Amino acid sequence: MTTLIRAVRPWGQSLSDVLITDGKITAVEPHRPARPAAAAVVEGRGRLLVPSFSDVHVHLDSTRIGLPFREHTGGPGVWTMMMNDRLNWRNAEVPLQDRVNNTLGRMIARGTTRVRSYAQVDVDCRLERFDAVAAAKDHFKDRADVEIIAFPQAGLLREQGTIPLMEEALKAGANVMGGIDPCSLDRDPARHLDIVFGLAEKYQVPIDIHLHEPGELGVFSTDLVLERTRALGMQGKVTMSHAYQLGSVSEATTRRLIDEFADLDISMASVAPPAAGQLPLPMLAEAGVRVGLGEDGQRDYWSPYGNTDMLDRTWQLAFTHGFRRDELIGHCLAIATVGGASVLDPSATRLNSTAHRPGLAAGDPAELLLLDGETVASAVMDRGTDRTVIHRGRVVADGLELV
Repeated sequence: MTTLIRAVRPWGQSLSDVLITDGKITAVEPHRPARPAAAAVVEGRGRLLVPSFSDVHVHLDSTRIGLPFREHTGGPGVWTMMMNDRLNWRNAEVPLQDRVNNTLGRMIARGTTRVRSYAQVDVDCRLERFDAVAAAKDHFKDRADVEIIAFPQAGLLREQGTIPLMEEALKAGANVMGGIDPCSLDRDPARHLDIVFGLAEKYQVPIDIHLHEPGELGVFSTDLVLERTRALGMQGKVTMSHAYQLGSVSEATTRRLIDEFADLDISMASVAPPAAGQLPLPMLAEAGVRVGLGEDGQRDYWSPYGNTDMLDRTWQLAFTHGFRRDELIGHCLAIATVGGASVLDPSATRLNSTAHRPGLAAGDPAELLLLDGETVASAVMDRGTDRTVIHRGRVVADGLELV
């Protein structure tokens, strides 16, 4: 199948025509109004062309998108919030599968075609939430690529029977092994991480560590992750999610962690929190550390935030980092698109500076988003709705509606 995208501005540059064949970009040439049409034509109308979004940190299994707004009832701390979710998630106004499908569909319609979602596995829900995310993945397989993290939200050690359930999820097709707060939740970091790395090695899947732990404690847990990554030769297979305060201890610790992340090819997934003390995005890019963005919860029992729109979350990433320069705002969009793609696939092109704008050259996958905006920075600020979403070279959504 051959598709011509006519009259677009790749990363906000000059007006171009883009040819796509068999799901890949085959040519990017100056716009020529008289250019012969291909089998399919997408009218760019002078809009921006950027890679489509990659949401590398979303909890599809707890979503309340599309349901009536409810008062937030969670308390402080991961365990308290998790118990609040446990008390409420089954009692929503519509079945879980409908909620998951609706949320994933809305994400795709707004420009996300690459997704890594958590699926909670514990003694309460067992594999029910995993199965719902897996079914949505299959339902939308022609519109987006979805990976599923088997996620021990309640820890691995606090409730007997969790570990066999995690193994069941991996046998059932989970793509990633999850871990969470080895010190503060399970309170046995060595055992927790030994289980996480052991199961990942057994089933040959990558790892995603959910780290909320602050300051020195977070650095301690991270160092344990670094040790195991190096010892087991799992370079390129580990992601640190959240990791809010790894840059809060000292300049020397910040520099050391960034250098070790680069050396071991450990990636990071941010949800653009307002927390101080994060590892600096420009330093991570210059070191070649893969960084992606995600929306986290979607107006769920943990938080009223989240609306399925990664362009909004890109704005939040720029805002919480205090970025004003166009280059830095554009870098946030690059993180949300190709940055996340490199988290999902370590062989993909990774960002190497705040000015680097890959993903739209011949040979790149045709995972694309057309959106309105004068410049890339203005598109992030204005967050317009005139969008066309392309997955594997085919239009899958237009005007915020699935095709």
